[in-house]
Amino acid sequence: MNRSAPNPIDNATLVFPRLAGLYQQGEPLAYALLRICFGLIMVTHGLPKLLGTAHGSMADPMAGSMRLIETVLHLPFPAFFAMLVALLEGVGGVLVTLGLGTRLLAAAMAIQMAAISYILGPTWPWIDRGIEYPVLMMFLCLYFSLRGAGPYSLDRRLKREL
Repeated sequence: MNRSAPNPIDNATLVFPRLAGLYQQGEPLAYALLRICFGLIMVTHGLPKLLGTAHGSMADPMAGSMRLIETVLHLPFPAFFAMLVALLEGVGGVLVTLGLGTRLLAAAMAIQMAAISYILGPTWPWIDRGIEYPVLMMFLCLYFSLRGAGPYSLDRRLKREL
């Protein structure tokens, strides 16, 4: 069974058909770089929460997460959920970077990004609230969860993937 993504490149539609080979060979590497970049970005959001250090304009990102979980999402045990978020971003980001457990972690991160988008509000002046970032990340997560880690990953190396 061929586990690679279908090849969307049709030489007949390319303006420069000789580039088809470059596109076919470069796509798996580009996908790996996208997954790695995404994972590292998630680490930069989780690590400050786990280490209790400032992040951007937030002096205490863990306290900020707990406050939003409690006051906006109205979930019980805000400290527990804030720690889950920090671990998902920090440890999960490292694992996605390595391509290990990518489908499951990306699905969980998509749920997290949907919650962040909800917190920022379903209004159209999105640019003022920064909602475009978590919305884009949510769709990247959905793509990763459906496509998997790709050929340059530990999932593929171990021949195990959800």
